[in-house]
Amino acid sequence: MTAVTSPLEALPGGTSAASLQAAEAGRAWWTDAIIYQIYPRSFADANGDGIGDLPGVTSRLRYLKRLGVDALWLSPFYKSPQADAGYDVADYRAVDPLFGTLEDFDRLLHEAHGLGIKVIVDLVPNHSSDEHAWFQAAFKSPPGSAERARYLFRDGCGEDGELPPNNWQSVFGGQAWSRAPGDRQWYLHLFDGKQPDLNWDNPQVRAEFEDVLRFWLDRGVDGFRVDVAHGLVKDSELPDTEHRKENGVLVGPMWDQDGVHEIYRAWRRILDEYPGERMMVAEAWVTPQERLTHYIRLDEMQQAFNFDYLLLEGWEAAAFRNVIDASLALSAAVDATTTWVTSNHDVVRAPSRYGLSRPGTHPKGIDAAGEQPDEALGLRRARALALLTLALPGSAYLYQGEELGLPEHTTLEARYRQDPMFIRTRGADIGRDGCRVPLPWKADAPSLGFGPGDRSWLPQPVAYARYAVDRQEGVAGSTLELYRQMLQLRREHALGKGRLCWVDAGRDLLAFDNGDIRVLINFGTEAAELPAGSQVLLSSEPLKEPGELPANTAVWLTGP
Repeated sequence: MTAVTSPLEALPGGTSAASLQAAEAGRAWWTDAIIYQIYPRSFADANGDGIGDLPGVTSRLRYLKRLGVDALWLSPFYKSPQADAGYDVADYRAVDPLFGTLEDFDRLLHEAHGLGIKVIVDLVPNHSSDEHAWFQAAFKSPPGSAERARYLFRDGCGEDGELPPNNWQSVFGGQAWSRAPGDRQWYLHLFDGKQPDLNWDNPQVRAEFEDVLRFWLDRGVDGFRVDVAHGLVKDSELPDTEHRKENGVLVGPMWDQDGVHEIYRAWRRILDEYPGERMMVAEAWVTPQERLTHYIRLDEMQQAFNFDYLLLEGWEAAAFRNVIDASLALSAAVDATTTWVTSNHDVVRAPSRYGLSRPGTHPKGIDAAGEQPDEALGLRRARALALLTLALPGSAYLYQGEELGLPEHTTLEARYRQDPMFIRTRGADIGRDGCRVPLPWKADAPSLGFGPGDRSWLPQPVAYARYAVDRQEGVAGSTLELYRQMLQLRREHALGKGRLCWVDAGRDLLAFDNGDIRVLINFGTEAAELPAGSQVLLSSEPLKEPGELPANTAVWLTGP
């Protein structure tokens, strides 16, 4: 194998990747952190009502500590009618009783900090719930009122305003406008009708969210994941548009407008007032990828999710190398580090995606009528992908259950589905419920140990029993123990702070050095030779033949 130069060696302006990455080694905690996403309603249920809660999270903090994560990100737990599983917020300063109390949150935060785990909370600024006090006041107020100016109300078209103001479509299906009762105005909702978009040209909206930031910063949170960060500002003309995707990303006059950056610069100034290195990470679905760097400049957010890596389709060495190169180069160009993401609460779980006949594709959910993934092959590839991902320089996000190798629930019956995407499209889009099923903790317990009783807000498939934590704990070769080893070795070898150097390994192999570790992954269908004299530190699957790397397997090596 021959070492080859990474495209990061030379960057615009004469700045070398080596100098940037050396500087990163001494920077803030998030630059190489492992951040674990918790979807609270599906993580752990403390009171037995079938819905996960904040005390449930607190009860499992030592599990996360042993896993080896640096921080956790909590999906919304705010007061909400739960039309979109909490992403429809009715009160940004209150905990929904489903999840506990504000005191429960404070206890969780205190205990997490006591274990050395930082806490990031979800912020949902593009839209509120229609049950938010502001929107209730807007409905009761006349057109042109200050109350309506906080949202995007517009007169309808047609003689009596019976047609929506433009042709914009909801991400969840159907038109993006609903009519206000009793007059000719409509309000915009890029998502569900119960999620009206806020008007970010309104100073009251900006002031309110700055106060919300301070509320949670004062309580001690370490940062914010900003939902739909690319959507807050719309073209002021609200023009009709052709609805299309580029590179898998929705584009149009409602997405990725330059005006969002003024908002995030103001937020960054607030975060910088607080001690302890507070951070923000953007959920920004943008194209081309260069646009993502606008969100992570030195005076804006510190991170943005790397969706080009998440959305990558296929199972080919060259494709992974290309997206890794592009990601590292772009982040380094704005003196930031890259995040690596393979699963979250909005996409089919990685073991199921990589078990499809077209591996890595992103169906809008899977049900019993769709292609059923090859469970064993998908898990094998997902484990190999984890060894690749967690050896890359930068930060990585893990979605709850990823460390167990959990597959998608692909046979969930329609009667149980709650995703507004499924409801609004009448099942044309299967939706995201399949990746949100409650976790299995104990194989032989009611609700698989999710709670003290047998209730769970979504039914768990029978197959989840064999993925339960207690079935994997202490079992050599289990996915849980593999993740624990990966995270421990990643920390010991400072891989997140390292520097990638590609090694020429042939068509179906991907190889690189990061410090004293060589990473090798076999995307092919035949076994490949390991470098002579190398020692296997960790492998995603047992190596049955000495000196051979099986198909769909990755290793971390030391030695010559």
